[in-house]
Amino acid sequence: MGNFINKFSLEGKVALITGASYGIGFAIATAYAEAGATIVFNDIKQELVDKGLAAYAEKGIQAHGYVCDVTNEDAVSAFIAQVTEEVGPIDILVNNAGIIKRIPMVEMSAKDFRQVVDIDLNGPFIMSKAVLPSMMERRHGKIINICSMMSELGRETVSAYAAAKGGLKMLTKNIASEYGAYNIQCNGIGPGYIATPQTAPLREIQPDGSRHPFDQFIVAKTPAARWGVAEDLQGPAVFLASEASDFVNGLILYVDGGILAYIGKQPG
Repeated sequence: MGNFINKFSLEGKVALITGASYGIGFAIATAYAEAGATIVFNDIKQELVDKGLAAYAEKGIQAHGYVCDVTNEDAVSAFIAQVTEEVGPIDILVNNAGIIKRIPMVEMSAKDFRQVVDIDLNGPFIMSKAVLPSMMERRHGKIINICSMMSELGRETVSAYAAAKGGLKMLTKNIASEYGAYNIQCNGIGPGYIATPQTAPLREIQPDGSRHPFDQFIVAKTPAARWGVAEDLQGPAVFLASEASDFVNGLILYVDGGILAYIGKQPG
């Protein structure tokens, strides 16, 4: 029994989670730390990195934080070289950094569209490209892309995000196809609607005591009849980073409480 459970251990591994100062990335990183990994993260500003370091320290985790823009290829190359020298070669990469801009497509500028695609799709390409050579040399590695239900579904006002996350799904499959022979696995996690501070206004009880309309909509669309919490992503993320998933490649694991399987409640 003990030997099998060890397959889920991340002992001795170096895990880099992009944009993991807070939120989903932070939840995944803390789970990796509990599973034995050394945590490295980056963010776009020193102020965010400092907040992240303080949050990890509060949980008793000695994380390594760096400032790096995932869309800047030269900066990423320098960052990966620095991490390799100061912490060690990267065994696990989680491409978590991302943004969303909710703007109707006909009102969205091409500049805004490009910015979302640059961070949400080009960023994972640049990061993955930077860690792959070392993984290929050592013949092991795990790359996990944080996809979305918008990798499968459309919705009003998220044309750029859906395009980027759909592209990220296919980048995931292509990295798996191209580098699987090196014992490198690349998979995705597609979170459902997760209760975070950013989504809190959408879950506020209304003055008349009813649930927010969007809250009602999500709960009605979800077989689990609730929002997810960041902790719901921890088990799947550890599985995909561990030896337990060594023959799982090119998969997008949707952690959505069943939304994608469900047509929704009949009105009435």
